[in-house]
Amino acid sequence: MRRKIQSKMAPIVPAELLEQAKRSAFPDRLKKLSRCTVCGAEAPGTGSEPLCWVCRRLKISAWRDIEQQMPAQE
Repeated sequence: MRRKIQSKMAPIVPAELLEQAKRSAFPDRLKKLSRCTVCGAEAPGTGSEPLCWVCRRLKISAWRDIEQQMPAQE
């Protein structure tokens, strides 16, 4: 059996109208979001390094691992 080829449907709401609605609903959120320097995901624009929450957690856990290993080496 073969599947029917599905035709691409045009979007119901134009892209310009969606973007305008996003800007009016969340004006502060769109300005503060930037891209993560590690993975490129959306990240808040606060702090010296714009990191997404996943990369920030990985960085914190790496710091903890380093701190736990230092006393063992001495």
